[in-house]
Amino acid sequence: MEPFQYVKKEWIVSTGARRLYRAAAAISMAVYPLLLALIYDGPLPFLKQLLFIAVLATALNGMAMEFFRFRFDESQAWKQIFWFCALIFIPIGPALYCLLVYSRSQVLRTACSLDETIVGASKHL
Repeated sequence: MEPFQYVKKEWIVSTGARRLYRAAAAISMAVYPLLLALIYDGPLPFLKQLLFIAVLATALNGMAMEFFRFRFDESQAWKQIFWFCALIFIPIGPALYCLLVYSRSQVLRTACSLDETIVGASKHL
């Protein structure tokens, strides 16, 4: 890791990261329904806690997908521009990017296959 890079590659492209960001994308989609429920039902404590978790998931997913797009995305320039504009629409943009681009990227597939190879080799020892 070079000294100016504070985020390790494994934090963005690995099997564990893929699971985390997919879960965060799914949870982040609950932000708007939870906001509507809070407006309709009033400030119920469990709804506020669920909204807090959904906002954290939205922030995590948005940050990771922006980082992936700038550092690892190898798609064409016009696609990167499109997704840059789409990522502005939080939480839908980052969640769609995670499910449509990040999950299907060749960089992630390579990293996950390496992770599975390492795990499989350690089980045979």
